[in-house]
Amino acid sequence: MSLSPRRRLPPGLLVESWSAPDGWPLRTFRHDAEDPAAGSLLFLGGRGDFFEKYLEAIADWRAAGWNVAGFDWRGQGGSGRLHPGGACHVGDFALLLDDLAAFCRAWRAATPGPHVAVGHSLGGHLLLKAVALGLVELDGMILLAPMLGIRAGPLGNRALGGLATLGRLPGLRGRAIWSGQRSPAPGRVTSCPERQADKAWWKAARPELGRGGPTWGWLAAAMRSIAELERLLRTRPALPPGLLLAAAGDPIVDSAAIRRVRRFLPDVEHAEIAGAGHELLRERDGPRTACLAHIRRFLASAAARS
Repeated sequence: MSLSPRRRLPPGLLVESWSAPDGWPLRTFRHDAEDPAAGSLLFLGGRGDFFEKYLEAIADWRAAGWNVAGFDWRGQGGSGRLHPGGACHVGDFALLLDDLAAFCRAWRAATPGPHVAVGHSLGGHLLLKAVALGLVELDGMILLAPMLGIRAGPLGNRALGGLATLGRLPGLRGRAIWSGQRSPAPGRVTSCPERQADKAWWKAARPELGRGGPTWGWLAAAMRSIAELERLLRTRPALPPGLLLAAAGDPIVDSAAIRRVRRFLPDVEHAEIAGAGHELLRERDGPRTACLAHIRRFLASAAARS
């Protein structure tokens, strides 16, 4: 019996290694469309992600005529570890921004336009911040449940900010907030059991791709970066055309923070996906199809503008 397309790399998808400016190897992927391509799309996943989770979406974008590329963030997936215990850890998000800026420059130089990036959760946060800082140049950006604030149970972004100060303590900085690879509140990322099972399958087949929870140091760096990004957006930096998709009841990122920050993004189209969890691209078919329809329309507009 053949594997589901969500559990095998499709023919023609290339997995390679790319060296960041400091020599750190990032695992990259590329799946080119048939010529002539409509444009080039860069996909950026969330905390703890690996690109195999999104093979379905990658295939959809390629079928629409787009070259699709991306990489696992430093310290997660196939891009090595920054924590000896396998937790998600980084002391400063500037390190991840540097990786994104350098990769984006090389990607733009090697691929046809228009150039559009899609960022999910952590990837959406870093994408928006890199664009606002002028570190990357794009013809369009798509933010999916972007990490503009974090929720932790009843704690919203502001309350969590105070708790995150624990991550500045040397004794806690490298300690994982929870142990193991499972979230203390499972089932919050998607309501689709089949796609959730796909993630578990990949982690069992490729255990080196899995990561544990964030460290207190990661949380401190995240809250600091979130505050910096909101202050930056209040200055109304020049931004490319954009699309922001969110789940109204997202249990992972703070929907109130997204609504607040939207006021500083007047030229970014916004829509909420009904009935969706945090991982919009891995939801059950109804919410997922609605999400992909918004993205297809935006990509078609980007191609028409070029």
